[in-house]
Amino acid sequence: MSHHSPGYSLSIRLRYPDAPGFLGKLTSRIGEADGLIGAIDVVDSRDGKITRDITVSASTVEHGQQIAESLRQMPDLEVVHVSDRVFLMHLGGKLEIAPRFPIKTRDDLSMAYTPGVARVCEAIHQDPESAFTLTIKRNMVAVISDGSAILGLGNLGPKAAMPVMEGKAVLFKEFAGVDAFPICLDTQDTEAIIATCRYLAPTFGGINLEDISAPRCVEIEERLEAELEIPVFHDDQHGTAIVVLAALTNALKIVQKKMEELKVVINGAGAAGVAIAKLMHAVGATNLVVCDSTGAINQKRAELNPLKVWLAENTNPSQESGKLADVMQDADVFVGVSAKNVLTVEDVQLMARDAIVFALANPDPEIRPELAAPHVKIMATGRSDFPNQINNVLCFPGLFRGLLDVRAREVNLEMKLAAARAIAETIPENDLLPDYIIPSVFDRRVALAVAEAVSRTAIETGSARKTQMPGVPNTGS
Repeated sequence: MSHHSPGYSLSIRLRYPDAPGFLGKLTSRIGEADGLIGAIDVVDSRDGKITRDITVSASTVEHGQQIAESLRQMPDLEVVHVSDRVFLMHLGGKLEIAPRFPIKTRDDLSMAYTPGVARVCEAIHQDPESAFTLTIKRNMVAVISDGSAILGLGNLGPKAAMPVMEGKAVLFKEFAGVDAFPICLDTQDTEAIIATCRYLAPTFGGINLEDISAPRCVEIEERLEAELEIPVFHDDQHGTAIVVLAALTNALKIVQKKMEELKVVINGAGAAGVAIAKLMHAVGATNLVVCDSTGAINQKRAELNPLKVWLAENTNPSQESGKLADVMQDADVFVGVSAKNVLTVEDVQLMARDAIVFALANPDPEIRPELAAPHVKIMATGRSDFPNQINNVLCFPGLFRGLLDVRAREVNLEMKLAAARAIAETIPENDLLPDYIIPSVFDRRVALAVAEAVSRTAIETGSARKTQMPGVPNTGS
């Protein structure tokens, strides 16, 4: 069964005779081609013909093309044009800059710019901390990428990274009222990226690193954390880990298992896989087996990068070896941050009772949910068209809202754990279901809860410049 998605959505403009029954014929034609019809809008009606725009969701790009071609073969039907709605949304980019105050008079200009602005410059020179209150720094995050690991697409470079970074900035604003700006760097040199971030830091209250390949992303983040006085957060690592921990926390309440008793298999030893392993390890899940494309990582493996060296030294206590299928026996939890279709039904059948499977590869998961469902208690993916979507948007907007509200200097372990608890506790325990272990990405309570938890933890751990909790977080509508 195909899964239709707005990510493969078309707007098809059709002109045809304004005769009874014709609309029914063409909608049937779309249905026969397995298209999912959304809106139908009249554009024009004249000379005995009617023009309509029909929104159709497909399952792939090719499927959309097949639907359009099927319509072209229909007698008396003119396909005026076919538009990809995703590309329409991206025309001209997804962001704009807007002033917070109108500049309509000479007085406005004198205060916003010269001569009035000179006094503000001098005030910041005398007290650099006042930049947090007198400039965009108080609410501005840089979303920085080198385009070396874009989604599941790989190294496509900085220009191709822009749509993702713009999208990230839009989500910051929509879900937490945080202003963010995409910055894509035309270098993949680690030292150059670190230096560039250092030079940019005075403008921003925080830096969100995104889509930078492992293991370079870990060194970049660690170096910047040590050198800068604003928080640096690589969302592909820690955002993923925080949301996974939140979902697992709730899943364990349903299956009535304890973290320290679990056998967890993680497939994928890149930035996300390592961060998930480290966060789970921090909360007591010590029987972790992490696999890469070669197989289980253990102390016998040679030529491991620094990330995998940590895994070899801190996970896999039984020193299991072999391919993914060889280590799935009696696993309570599978977490995939790897590639599509690497987990089989046979692998899932080897797992312990009430198994939990988080297949998070996008756009296609490690195993199709409909294949795994008969054999597991709880199934989650990274997709919006299945239950239990594990999506970083549950974390990063609220996390940065909390960091900015108290002018935090860093993102420490305690804040990550607090964010995970806040996400998990958004759903009351009595409301938890196997298909509802993680809040919806559109649940507006989440960003508020995460922001409050992060702000409070930043103050408690001495990371905050402001020691007063904000009254009402500046969240989006």
